[in-house]
Amino acid sequence: MPHPVRRLREALLAVALASTALIATVPAAQAAGAAPVSTATAATTADATAAGSGYWHTSGRQLLDESNRPVRIAGINWFGFETANYVPHGLWSRDYKSMIDQMKTLGYNTIRLPYSDDIFKGTSPVSVNTSGGMNADLQGLNSLQVMDKIVDYAGTTGLKVILDRHRPDSAGQSALWYTAAVPETTWINDLTALATRYTGKPAMIGIDLHNEPHDPACWGCGDTTVDWRLAAERAGNAVLAANPKLLVFVEGNQSFNGSSYWWGGNLQGAGQYPVRLNVPNRLVYSVHDYATSVAQQTWFSDPSFPANMPGVWDKNWGYLFNQNIAPVWVGEFGTTLQSTVDQKWLKALVQYLRPTAQYGADSMSWTFWSWNPNSGDTGGILNDDWTTVNTTKDAYLADVKAPGFGAGGGGGGGDTQAPSTPAGLAATGTTAATVSLAWTAATDNVAVTGYDVYRGGALVGTTAGTSYTDTGLTAATAYSYSVRARDAAGNVSAASAAVSATTAGGGTGGGAGCTAGWHVDNQWSTGFTATVTVTATAATKSWQVGWTWPSGQQLTGSWNATVQQSGASVTAASLAYNGTLAVGGSTTFGLQGTWSGGNTAPTLSCTAS
Repeated sequence: MPHPVRRLREALLAVALASTALIATVPAAQAAGAAPVSTATAATTADATAAGSGYWHTSGRQLLDESNRPVRIAGINWFGFETANYVPHGLWSRDYKSMIDQMKTLGYNTIRLPYSDDIFKGTSPVSVNTSGGMNADLQGLNSLQVMDKIVDYAGTTGLKVILDRHRPDSAGQSALWYTAAVPETTWINDLTALATRYTGKPAMIGIDLHNEPHDPACWGCGDTTVDWRLAAERAGNAVLAANPKLLVFVEGNQSFNGSSYWWGGNLQGAGQYPVRLNVPNRLVYSVHDYATSVAQQTWFSDPSFPANMPGVWDKNWGYLFNQNIAPVWVGEFGTTLQSTVDQKWLKALVQYLRPTAQYGADSMSWTFWSWNPNSGDTGGILNDDWTTVNTTKDAYLADVKAPGFGAGGGGGGGDTQAPSTPAGLAATGTTAATVSLAWTAATDNVAVTGYDVYRGGALVGTTAGTSYTDTGLTAATAYSYSVRARDAAGNVSAASAAVSATTAGGGTGGGAGCTAGWHVDNQWSTGFTATVTVTATAATKSWQVGWTWPSGQQLTGSWNATVQQSGASVTAASLAYNGTLAVGGSTTFGLQGTWSGGNTAPTLSCTAS
């Protein structure tokens, strides 16, 4: 496997710019063949403390809170401490409390905070805006003191924090856990200092020992200079000696027995060579998994993609969860979502992590990369203004979000009650390209804030009302839909009963030598992404697809074709690598656009030469 190019995303704009606790036992509906979950220590009566309270521990593949209730990490990465800013990014634009409040409102329950060992040198934060009262309580603080403020405030809102030793220094990542400038002793001393610093503050639940070990790091080879598994034991035991209540998060490496995977993502050796810690029930294995916007990999071009991905994940890390060996936390995963491959990958990964509504906390934990928009190869949940939300990315994660934890790190309530299941879902109308749906409003102990609409199990849109029109469909095709309700705390209802609808007859756009078909992949309040499939009816050397937008749509981006818009007219021309098609052969290109008032599918024409 070619080495992924990392970490452009943390560095590009660094200096230049100036969860779930489900108060429930494991659901009966578990995946076929899944390993049973230990319930030996499960609480049998309701506890007075809030869900997710206190420090956490493990039992088999599950995370449990201090009252032995299953919990799920459903969080976000907020980077910056590891860069030459020495503080989370975006504080040049916003108050840190506002950032954390927004994370909670969106349904994230944990923050992963990357850092470098530089912050132990008394570093001063760079580019923190304190004008007009913003970040007022950060004035004059060093980096570690700012970290204290973030951990403490996150705890008051009910969010948990995981610290991530991301780099030995702000200059960049390292393959091994030590460098000439930052020896192993410094690494362990700094980890121990953090464990001690946050003793008695269970908002900080654990430490990710080192980010993305990779070649020449090995797993189980026995060479103490490169064996990451042995180094993780030394560091993990030092952390637990300082604070035995913390979780120790151990990432994979890159290669095992000649099999290579993402940096930090290969845990094939953990079954044969497990990490051994002196304090039981504190180990969580962690992996990173990415899409083509980070690096192209062989599994993305497999003819069976994305159906091949569960097997890839099972081999590299999923088996640890499936065999009830230990919890698995996907500490980083992300994509720009610009390519169809990446969109399919993210949908498949979210399903693999096990939707909360179906499996509760008997699921894999995760923190998405990243909150920051200035991540060069993935972008973020926030847009470039550091305030508005990339609703497309956020919507992909809806199935695996979960109710937030109680505030205060061990006291207080928290809305953990999901809305009722929407009833009466019905198809109220169809055209050749659309299906209109309506349902009866759900109820909630606080308030229902919206509904998520699923087509064939994939999220296709959200709405605040009780009706929705799905657009960009294929004529004379049957589709299945379901709906889920959600509330402001991120609680999501069970899926409604499914309803099927068949679009009216029609056809794809035809022309000389080829036809073109239109499909909307994702649609949100102001935008959408779509895929066009070009099929050759005669051998081609090049092709061109044209259409006129019927309802004012505007092109904002495209891939795998040269796409241009003039007024309402759009043309898409093949590129050098996808213009040649045999009879019956096909290729696809994608685009992103905006819409308002309607997103009616266009009529396509296709010509080839």
